[in-house]
Amino acid sequence: MRLESNGLTAGYGRQQVLRGISLTVAPGEVLAILGANGSGKSTLLRAAAGQLPYQGTLRWSGPASAIGYLPQDNAARVALTAFEVVLLGRLRSLTLRVAASDIEAAEGAMAELGITSLGPRHLGELSGGQRQLVFLAQVLASSPRALLLDEPTSALDIAHQLQVLSLLSAATARRGLTTIAVLHDLNAAARFAGRLALLHEGRVLAIGAPDQVLTPGLLRTAYGVEAAILPGPDGQPIVLPLRATAGHVGGL
Repeated sequence: MRLESNGLTAGYGRQQVLRGISLTVAPGEVLAILGANGSGKSTLLRAAAGQLPYQGTLRWSGPASAIGYLPQDNAARVALTAFEVVLLGRLRSLTLRVAASDIEAAEGAMAELGITSLGPRHLGELSGGQRQLVFLAQVLASSPRALLLDEPTSALDIAHQLQVLSLLSAATARRGLTTIAVLHDLNAAARFAGRLALLHEGRVLAIGAPDQVLTPGLLRTAYGVEAAILPGPDGQPIVLPLRATAGHVGGL
């Protein structure tokens, strides 16, 4: 499900956050959205998910119901079990009659993320990382054609971060999904995303392959840091932050 935006502008009330965003994301592609706090990453996802009014052009090649959106903050009743939360990805509300296909889809999504054992446990009993995996399973259970993920690995330990990002990359290729993920870990983004979009003050500062975007000059502008870029064993760049720039520190 292809996404095309041109001159996309959005914000909150009189506060303009996005200023003329233009980009295209194709099926089978993982695009990582990068940028400092306040650069507009979450606002971009909310607009793409239809959760925020905008100006300009934003077009999906398929229906809005095929978009799986995982925000940073998820609201769910802690009295529900993990399986019930995942099942809500298939249903608008839990009813007495649930189709076998919906149960199979929920079970399959949990198995895909390795969290089948969490099924009978109540959401309130789970750690932050476990909850994150449950909500991600909920999105996958809906059989989306596009995934919009806002910091999907923020509450996970490093092993689960690698596992989830690897799974999402493989699922995107296998299912032909259009996947857009906000990530803070630059090195993880370089490993698992085919292209990176670096935002700065609500605009696209750079978009392209990891080695085109993760450069000392662009990182200095976007994050206010001096960084060394090293070659990784897989050919992708490794970012080694060295220090905050003097101007950035003075602006805190």
